[in-house]
Parts: sequence; C-alpha cells; structure tokens
Amino acid sequence: MRRAEEQPYFSEKKFSKKDYTKNRLPQGEYELCVFENCDFSGSALSEIVFVDCSFSGCNLSLARPDLSVFRNVKFTDCKLTGFRFDNCSEFGFSVSFHKCRLEQASFYKMRIRKTIFKGCELIETDFTEADLSGSVFEGCDLTRSIFDLSILEKCDLTSSFGFTIDPEKNKLKKARFSSNQLSGLLSKYDIEIL
Repeated sequence: MRRAEEQPYFSEKKFSKKDYTKNRLPQGEYELCVFENCDFSGSALSEIVFVDCSFSGCNLSLARPDLSVFRNVKFTDCKLTGFRFDNCSEFGFSVSFHKCRLEQASFYKMRIRKTIFKGCELIETDFTEADLSGSVFEGCDLTRSIFDLSILEKCDLTSSFGFTIDPEKNKLKKARFSSNQLSGLLSKYDIEIL
C-alpha cells in the first residue's frame, strides 16, 4: 500500500506512557513501532495505519478505530473494552492478543482466521458471523461471548472456558474442545452432564 505523501510516517519509534485521550495520536503510518503503557481510551484512531507494531500495557477502551489498518499487530496486557475491530479496515487485518481484556469488543462479520487469543478475557465479545477458522483460544474466558453463524472450523478451544456455542448455528468442523466443556456446546438442550 502506498502511503499518501501528506501523511506522516513513523518507523521503529517507541511511544511510552503517552496520554492520547485529549490530543489524539497523529494520523499517519506507524511501522515497527512500540506503544507502551499509553492511554488511548475514548480517543479517535481513525484512518491510522499500524504495520508490525506492538501495544503493551495500553488502554484502548472505547477508542474509535474507524478505517484504521492493523497489519501484524500484537496486543499484550492491553485493555480493549468496547473496541470495535469491525470498524477497522479489513485489508490485511492481522492481530494477536496476549493477556488482554476484550470485554464487549466486536469482531462482527470479520475474517480473522488463525488469530491467537492467549489468556484473554473475552467477556460478552461479539463474534457474530466472524470467520475464525484455525484460531486459537488458549486459556480464555469466553463468558457470554456471542457466537452466531460464526465459522470456528479447526479452532482450538481446549483450554478455554465459559462459552456457549450452538453447534447447529455455527460451523465447528474439526474444532477442538475438551470433554469437560461439553456443557457449553449442549446448554440449549437443558440436559445434565455428569
């Protein structure tokens, strides 16, 4: 993707303990940048390009990422409550999450194949109509997360918990679950599993 000449370009920069709640992060392209302990809560992140960047210990709750590009971006120990990933550009979208809080975040209708969620709180997160094929949910809390017409083929949920997934409304071919999670797959039948 060729960047517009009027947009600033930042490469291999480190942004530490910055507060972007009043003055937004400048629009532009950020490549191989590190954002550490920054506060983006409620701020506009619209039309910003992030390539090979990492966010660590950042608060991005209710930030507005309209048409932003996230390509090979890693989030670690970040708070992303209410973050609307479904408003991001889908072109080249690729992210991973490690020990993040993604409560009430939205991936509605997104194609997020082979995404890694490790040790995350995904409470009330919306995965409606999302293609999560080959994704890994390792040790994640999926309490009240929404899976409706979602594609979970070849997903690994063996160590995650709290989910309710209707096998009749979602594609689960070759998805992996542990035997102690059967209640999350059969809850609509109101049966006891001992």
